[in-house]
Amino acid sequence: MAYRLLYPLRTYLVVSGKLGEEVDVMAADWVTIISAQPFILAVSIAPTRYTYKLVKKYGEFVISVPSLEMLRDVWITGSEHGPSKLMKTNLELTEGKIVKTPIIKNALANLECRVIGEHSYGDHVLFVGEVVAFNYAHDAFKNNEPVLSKGFLAHIAWNKFTTFKDEVHVPK
Repeated sequence: MAYRLLYPLRTYLVVSGKLGEEVDVMAADWVTIISAQPFILAVSIAPTRYTYKLVKKYGEFVISVPSLEMLRDVWITGSEHGPSKLMKTNLELTEGKIVKTPIIKNALANLECRVIGEHSYGDHVLFVGEVVAFNYAHDAFKNNEPVLSKGFLAHIAWNKFTTFKDEVHVPK
C-alpha cells in the first residue's frame, strides 16, 4: 500500500462519545494540524469504525498522546472494534475541561476538540476539530518541546512501533 511510504507516523488515541453513556477509543496515525491560530486539527476515520459514529453523534472528540507505557492499550484500541475492548485496557478515562468526551488521564497530553467540519475522501472521513481545551504531563513537555525520553510512539507497520531517540539535530 503506497500510503505506507509516509510511515513512520506518530500514533494517537481518538476518544469519542460521552462519559457515563457510550465511549470508544481508537488508535489513529492519521492526525494532523490544520491551523495554529485558532488551533485546529483533523483526524481521518473510516465510517465503519464505532468512533466515527460517536464523533458524528456528539460533534466532538479528544486526541490523546499515548506513551510507550500505553503500547498494549494502543494495540488493543487499534486492532479491536467496539466499546467492549476498553475493558481490556488500563486507560484511565476522566472528565475533560470543556467537552463531554472523556480524556485519558494517563496519556502524555489530551486535546479536546469540537467538530467544525467534515468531508469524505475515499474510504475515510476527515473530521476537522477546533481545540477548545488541552492538558498535558508537565514532565513530558519542556519549553514547548516534547521530552523525547518520555516514550512518544510512532507506528512503523501493522504491529510494530518505535519511540524517538533522545537526540536532536539542528541545521548549521
